[in-house]
Amino acid sequence: MESLTLTGFLKHVAEKFPSHRAISTSGKFDITHARLEELVERAASQLLSAGVYRGDVVALTFPNTIEFVIMFLAVIRVRAKAAPLNSAYMAEEFEFYLSDSESKLLLTAKEGNEAAQTAASKLKIPHITVTLPQPDSDIAFTPSPPESNLEMVSKIVNDPSDIGLFLHTSGTTSRPKGVPLSQLNLVSSVNNIKSVYKLKASDSTVIVLPLFHVHGLMAGLLSSLGAGASVTLPASGRFSASTFWSDMKKYNATWYTAVPTIHQILLDRHLSKPESEYPKLRFIRSCSAALAPSVMARLEEAFGAPVLEAYAMTEATHLMASNPLPEDGPHIPGSVGKPVGQDMAILNENGVVHGANAKGEVCIRGPNVTKGYKNNPEANKSAFQFGWFHTGDVGYLDSDGYLHLVGRIKELINRGGEKISPIEVDAVLVSHPEIAQAVAFGVPDDKYGEEINCAVIPREGSNIDEAEVLRFCKKNLAAFKVPKKAFMTDSLPKTASGKIQRRLVAEHFLAQISTAKVPKFGA
Repeated sequence: MESLTLTGFLKHVAEKFPSHRAISTSGKFDITHARLEELVERAASQLLSAGVYRGDVVALTFPNTIEFVIMFLAVIRVRAKAAPLNSAYMAEEFEFYLSDSESKLLLTAKEGNEAAQTAASKLKIPHITVTLPQPDSDIAFTPSPPESNLEMVSKIVNDPSDIGLFLHTSGTTSRPKGVPLSQLNLVSSVNNIKSVYKLKASDSTVIVLPLFHVHGLMAGLLSSLGAGASVTLPASGRFSASTFWSDMKKYNATWYTAVPTIHQILLDRHLSKPESEYPKLRFIRSCSAALAPSVMARLEEAFGAPVLEAYAMTEATHLMASNPLPEDGPHIPGSVGKPVGQDMAILNENGVVHGANAKGEVCIRGPNVTKGYKNNPEANKSAFQFGWFHTGDVGYLDSDGYLHLVGRIKELINRGGEKISPIEVDAVLVSHPEIAQAVAFGVPDDKYGEEINCAVIPREGSNIDEAEVLRFCKKNLAAFKVPKKAFMTDSLPKTASGKIQRRLVAEHFLAQISTAKVPKFGA
């Protein structure tokens, strides 16, 4: 039973590799697998003392720190649900996510998070700060709960069906959808990632992606811990191109995973300020947004390692498909590889499975796939049909079984791996008293893959300008959701039936920009 839960699986790893380094905070301290397990158990006992019970949702908003790792694992250890949140959210956004997840407690670093605390206070959700002063000290809660009892934790038995992780995925509706992921989902995904990349206790990586995202959490952190391997967290708590390679060398990293935007930043730095030498890596992984074949070739040339592109989504607890390691087969530019640890098929709208090279909707099923969105029967009805989970992506499997993605059915904007619902941006725009209509849309972007633009029709008699629109967005949206450009207009292109279609709006306004600045769609 233990092998069917992430908690039990990591306990087994700690027993197998007790003295092996699990986590380092760069330049500060190292923690072994056995010590991590001990810290998690102790933090779990404090959560029980603080009144956290089975099934409660605990929101966590932290930089990439050891405290986040310990608290995430402690929350799922007491059979509660961990809901990691982006610390860059505004108070209104925190209010939505805390409310929608039905969070019972907010955990932050000792520095706190003003926007999150404002939202929690409004919703009457208690707030606790967490810090680990030294690797040999206990994790400290403020305010500190009544005396904790480790024996109470030892009696708790985790179950594969326990929901451990609760994330939101941006939907094409105005409401981001809540995705509950079970202990079985988590451990299945960890095993899939471990197996395709052959992760072992001798491996080491530096975490560059935020741990509130399923990519960084599953592929970077948890799959490494599940292999008895080592992870390093940057001293600043976030990715820094200036310290990345020194951390990679210092901690003998053998691989890393990132979104194309970060790969591009590292390539740019390589051209302007190359390292004297780069560590010998087994592989580099790219996921969460399309990697241009030309960028893949440049990465391989610059850093001397195979670049393996993968395909993933929150509902699949991250990994769905990946290009294999060189010893297991070719890695193909422009393809996201073969399905890993799950069934995958290309279906038409009637649920009929297509043969090789025929385009249709990419569908999956397996133990890593969520059982359904929270309180969203409409979304569940459309996503789970014919016995498959429907990804909303169009693609085809070639005769060798490699998946090629050709586009998205959904209208999500994918900005460097951050999936943004344009309807959410629309809603903020039209909440401005001087805006009559607004449409957000994605445009091609060299750095992020896609960037956000919007078109705005001001109310009659209004003098609102682009600067005011963007200022208003910056005040009401997380930075990554803010449009880069706002087109002021008196009309929006519509379809023959009178509907506003984002693709048409995007094409109309992109035509106004110099073609030298904006590549064509699909470029």
